[in-house]
Amino acid sequence: MTGVGRGLGSVRRVPVPLTAENVARAPKVLLHDHLDGGLRPQTVLELADEYGYRDLPASDAESLGAWFRRAADSGSLVQYLETFAHTVGVMQHPEAIHRVARECALDLAADGVVYAEVRFAPELSTANGMAIAAVVEAMVAGFADGCAEAATPISVGALLCAMRQADRWDEVAGLVVRYREAGVVGFDLAGPEIGFPPDRVQSAIALLDRERAHRTIHAGEAAGIDSIRAALDGARAERLGHGVRIADEVGEDGRLGPVARRVLDQQVPLEIAPSSNVQTGAYPSLAAHPVDRLHRLGFAVTLNTDNRLMSGVSASSEITDVATTFGWSWADVQTVTERALAAAFIPEEKQRRVLGDLIAEGYGALRA
Repeated sequence: MTGVGRGLGSVRRVPVPLTAENVARAPKVLLHDHLDGGLRPQTVLELADEYGYRDLPASDAESLGAWFRRAADSGSLVQYLETFAHTVGVMQHPEAIHRVARECALDLAADGVVYAEVRFAPELSTANGMAIAAVVEAMVAGFADGCAEAATPISVGALLCAMRQADRWDEVAGLVVRYREAGVVGFDLAGPEIGFPPDRVQSAIALLDRERAHRTIHAGEAAGIDSIRAALDGARAERLGHGVRIADEVGEDGRLGPVARRVLDQQVPLEIAPSSNVQTGAYPSLAAHPVDRLHRLGFAVTLNTDNRLMSGVSASSEITDVATTFGWSWADVQTVTERALAAAFIPEEKQRRVLGDLIAEGYGALRA
């Protein structure tokens, strides 16, 4: 779309409208997406049939997808997490994990994602005796195959979660180090925040420290400022998984408490997933969510899906909904995208390549 400017017939190009269709075209970076929260409903059905999982609550893809969304809409994080029994239930074989990871990469690429970090707790797939290392190998191989097959450029790194309430932190930290040249980019702690501090297994944190391994820690989702402080001090988190409860220390007048000031000054990336936060009851609606306020104050906000199946979202829909609700421009969308890339656990050379070849070019066309 063009318009004539004032000077000697000069042409002023006008940005394309910020619509769902155009957001889908935009290059996106995703830092917080759970592998076991993003399965295709049809894949869940087919894997259940193949491996004899009999507990699914629906027998066709449309009904199953709707069930996941309804169950996740409970307003309770505990009930939200219960939906994962079914996805994890069909991810107990290497072939199943490979398929889910491959389809994840393909689905993200089809949505315009150019770089993603997708996380999974490999210990969850060992219930039937699969070795935990085999889970990781199937996951990274699936990502690699999906990226190679995708019609548009995408790279996916694996984040390995240890479950806070379990005692396999040392194993998972060791796997992060062992497979970091094979597609694993970092460590995460998932599961219940309350009652399970992020430095409970100090040997695992010490291993990550010695090996200079990257880490992002779930904090500031179900619990508040104390959880965020513990993630930063106890686990030395480089990013905060969700981290949205930092808003508890942000006054209506913009005054900040000490932890919020620290997070702002140090530009600690916040992996915010607004739709998920509303589903789990952290905020009553998207309009009431603090994502825009944090973004306007200069916090390192990034936008994420968390669980695409349970929330019925994509990277594009999450950006579109936030932009529409709060009146964001392409400049806002590009800013959160570039922040996410800068926070990615990849070498600076790769960051520069993705920024120059994909993000700058893509947003240049949209903002021109």
